Amino acid sequence: MNGDANKDQGIVVEQITRHWWVMALRGLAAILFGVWAFLWPGITLLGLIYLFGAYALVNGLLVVVQGFKAPSGYPRVGSLVIEAIASIAAGVIAFVVPGITAFALLVLIASWAIVNGITEIVAAVRFRKIIKHEWLLVLAGIASLVFGVLMVLLPGAGALAVVWWIGGFAIAFGILLIALAFRMRRGGIEVISVTAAPI
Repeated sequence: MNGDANKDQGIVVEQITRHWWVMALRGLAAILFGVWAFLWPGITLLGLIYLFGAYALVNGLLVVVQGFKAPSGYPRVGSLVIEAIASIAAGVIAFVVPGITAFALLVLIASWAIVNGITEIVAAVRFRKIIKHEWLLVLAGIASLVFGVLMVLLPGAGALAVVWWIGGFAIAFGILLIALAFRMRRGGIEVISVTAAPI
């Protein structure tokens, strides 16, 4: 019996480690989005809408991939599904309704960031039995949540300030995801329980 449990644990560790690159790609996409926002200081509202839309779609699709590549016993639904739907929906809205106002864009990004932050924190709590350094995912979630709340509380900030906020958040969020991905790649995973609680 113990031999079968150890074998199952080994499979979980191997599968999570093998797909570390999905988390790394999410981080890379966030960093590229943030850097582009900083390097395009004269970005128009339409340009920012399309830039955010592209990032949201890529992030959402990568979350879908992350869910499908999850090993048996690893939460495939719940927080991952919510995060994927929220991200893809935000991206689609940005492209389908490019004529939205600056305030509407702010609300869209803030809502996406808050949902994204909550789901990342929930995922970290669920994954604590599998991922040893889940605190990185918690930090990423907190950063996203704080960013979203700040955008809601300070809607009157100037356009340039908003672009810098978005760029800074995206870079910080991306760095945290990449750090977690490389810890996963190096085998920084400690399996405590193969069966994760349902979401």
